[in-house]
Amino acid sequence: MKEPFILSPSLLSADFGRLAEELDALEDAGLTWVHLDVMDGLFVPNITFGPPIIKRLRQKSRLFFDTHLMIERPERYLAEFRDAGADLICVHAEATAHLERACAEIARLGARPAVALNPATPLSAVEYLLPQLDMVLVMSVNPGFGGQSFIPFCMDKIRDLRAMIRKRGLVTHIQVDGGVTPDNTPALLAAGADILVSGSAFFGHPPYGERLRTFYAAARAEST
Repeated sequence: MKEPFILSPSLLSADFGRLAEELDALEDAGLTWVHLDVMDGLFVPNITFGPPIIKRLRQKSRLFFDTHLMIERPERYLAEFRDAGADLICVHAEATAHLERACAEIARLGARPAVALNPATPLSAVEYLLPQLDMVLVMSVNPGFGGQSFIPFCMDKIRDLRAMIRKRGLVTHIQVDGGVTPDNTPALLAAGADILVSGSAFFGHPPYGERLRTFYAAARAEST
């Protein structure tokens, strides 16, 4: 049976003292993606990890590394993150003066290019780039910390983005990050999202296999 969406658990909410074991547990539970939140303390008021840690984790995991760069001028480090093992590299529209150039470089390096938009950033910031993108990440909280609540107007933003993608005949994925739970999963999917990031609402409810099934069951129940 085809799963109703991709769940990409945010490693930001995992146990940082045993990251390799956490990745093993995700694989064992049937997850295929993991969301890597990279923060520099400048673009967002928090610091997490960078290429060296991702490289070590890549050696220990077959998961798809969904790498979200919450850093200023990400174009400086794209090659390093790709070399470290990032499969998808997502940069913020607000963090670089040359967004198209950064996305073109991600594709040239062999990773999937994606752009993230903060809650108040309009869709016009990414509209013309859509044909070049594998994914657009709609931030439904202001980035920097886990455990925040979903900002309601972001639901309309997801709907508008999906309409924009359909109108242009594209297959661009929509990812949502921030306050994602089983309770709002059906509404997010109905609005047009197909990749969901969940941090504390996922890692805070082990065992992971059971939590994954809870998310999928919520989605399927709404569609029946």
